[in-house]
Amino acid sequence: MSIDGSGCRAGVRAIVRGVALALAGAATAEFAIAGAPTRAAETIAIDGSSTVYPVMEAVAEEFQAKERGKVRVTVGISGTGGGFKKFCRGETDLSDASRPILDGEMAACKAAGIQYFELPIAYDAITVAVSPQNDWVDAITVEELRKIWEPAAQGKILRWNQIRPEWPDEPLMLFGSGADSGTFDYFTEAIVGKAKSSRGDYTGSEDDNVLVQGIENNKYAMGYIPYAYYAPHTHRMKALAIVAEPGAEGVLPSMENVKAGTYQPLARPLFLYVSAKSAERPAVQRVIEFIMTEGPALIEEVKYLALPPNAYPASLARFRAGATGTVFGGKPEVGVSLEDLLAREAVH
Repeated sequence: MSIDGSGCRAGVRAIVRGVALALAGAATAEFAIAGAPTRAAETIAIDGSSTVYPVMEAVAEEFQAKERGKVRVTVGISGTGGGFKKFCRGETDLSDASRPILDGEMAACKAAGIQYFELPIAYDAITVAVSPQNDWVDAITVEELRKIWEPAAQGKILRWNQIRPEWPDEPLMLFGSGADSGTFDYFTEAIVGKAKSSRGDYTGSEDDNVLVQGIENNKYAMGYIPYAYYAPHTHRMKALAIVAEPGAEGVLPSMENVKAGTYQPLARPLFLYVSAKSAERPAVQRVIEFIMTEGPALIEEVKYLALPPNAYPASLARFRAGATGTVFGGKPEVGVSLEDLLAREAVH
């Protein structure tokens, strides 16, 4: 099938994604992107973050078309944590992630003899959203979000008027990422102050489409999702402006505000991890070259922020030079700048 125009390609990808998720189930969906590769085609296996999934879906479709049936690309959606489990068992070639690899995952990879390249590929704005029927809130403070999501809120903060007295005495219906999601790790670190520290009495899923549906369909809902899952639904959800500090103005999620550094603390980098063993294969080398050269346009097509133009050649040079490891040392970080990230030396 010939597809002309980025809008048409994006529409087809959305249809493919929806069908695949419906057939395969939420957090473990995996399928080959349409492109009719031959049965003898070499396979590249990708799994991980549902946040990064739209990028990998676009990459897989375009790369397979370029390879003309020589390479089959599968894309899984196990969540960042679930993807790293597969990656560190040697089951996948690439693992996409919405947070850096952590201590335990580094240890698991080391025990299995898995070395890896860490490639930042884009920036995201985690979006706090409510139903468009919600007419009482347009902005929310980080402190209020902490009050809602901290573990102490479980079973206690259950109604909107418990956050602000002037808000309605109605049930607060919460939707957020599941525990295997990198979005869960980053959001809890940024808002609560400790990764994975969260109340448990909310609807959680590693599949962001489930969260989107929950927020859209409930007047009293609030949830957090990656920006790429909010952007196509702006007429069915309302994003809240985030007030980072008392007295500050609220800032709405947008790629412009991420680029300006004003959307804090919920702007974050997105990553691709590549098995060093898999990187010895020419097909894997070609897909990394493709991502680092053709990827920026696809990243912006799916509504994430591409890195500055010089970042991709720099990452590609490190990949070609065999610079494995992570620049984060296994610890979650909030608010790291791209310049700082690219200047760091990797650790193993």
